[in-house]
Amino acid sequence: MITHLVFDGVADGPMGVALDIVGAAERVVRAGLVALPEGRLAPRQRVVSVNGEPVRTASGRTFAVDGALGLRGMGPGDVLVLPGLGMATTPEIAAALERPDIVRGVEWVARAATKGVLVAASCSATFVLAASRVLDGRRATTTWWLGPAFAQRFPRVTLSSERMVVESGGVFTAGSAFAHADLMLAILAHTVSPSVAHMVTRYLVLDERASQARYMVLSHLRGSDPAIRKLESFVTSNIERQISIHEMARATATSPRTLARRVAKGLGITPQQFAQRLRIAQAVHLLETTQQSIDDIAARVGYADPAAFRRVFRRETGETPRARRMRSMLREAEAREAPARLRGVKAPPAPARAARAG
Repeated sequence: MITHLVFDGVADGPMGVALDIVGAAERVVRAGLVALPEGRLAPRQRVVSVNGEPVRTASGRTFAVDGALGLRGMGPGDVLVLPGLGMATTPEIAAALERPDIVRGVEWVARAATKGVLVAASCSATFVLAASRVLDGRRATTTWWLGPAFAQRFPRVTLSSERMVVESGGVFTAGSAFAHADLMLAILAHTVSPSVAHMVTRYLVLDERASQARYMVLSHLRGSDPAIRKLESFVTSNIERQISIHEMARATATSPRTLARRVAKGLGITPQQFAQRLRIAQAVHLLETTQQSIDDIAARVGYADPAAFRRVFRRETGETPRARRMRSMLREAEAREAPARLRGVKAPPAPARAARAG
């Protein structure tokens, strides 16, 4: 059983997407489109609140639930998921963690984890999960612009805010807003079957994304530290070559130590990591919008050694450059075909080509 635990302020879109994804998975299995491993069943789901009462969503709508959260009968094989809350700032989240309903929810999450229930959260709800101490000593991700605040509040958690979904010791976390879709697909792959998760992505035309890196900086920086904005401008103007920390410091009128401190405070990473992510974001753009070779793209974003570029790209995005390009091509092709949603339709044919390692 997949149980969605919702609080007042739950984000409308991610919650709806989660219900659609699990519902599609159930229909895929019951239609016989995917054979499950022995002992696995079609997923079922329910939505609960801490007291069984409807909640108000982030947009002010009333959201009905199936009942109150109860742990009787829950154990290994069950899943407790916390959809993101419609909160975008650190003060909002700090205030939410003091709310009686969320304090009670934190206690329920901790108890569920001790019973062997798989627990998961996305976006700002990762703060609720971390408050339960379930993430202590584990790796996790959160929505990228809240990474520094998360790291400061929960120092016992190893944060990988560039990742879209992180699984660590059977606990799942995901990044911002519609990363909840990625979270649900990862949970389906883990608890039901990878084939089911893949089939759902194809029927619902979902984009499988391994990393938040390409989304992490440009729009958010407009309100950030001016030194970070200067650094972004300097790196993008010199995207074709590697830049030393001393050059970065001169360009931002700071010392290397001061620049490192300000970037760490603003983004939770080092200046070198920031520059690297800007390069990879540009590389993703070129892979998706041009036919240039991977070696040429590597050179255009400052990597004289294509092998080094491939290693960095895979570390930052979770996939190879070639796989990224092929996935983009397949996604565009499937979108053009506009496959019908699950209403007795046949499974779509497998892609003619598979991505090779890049």
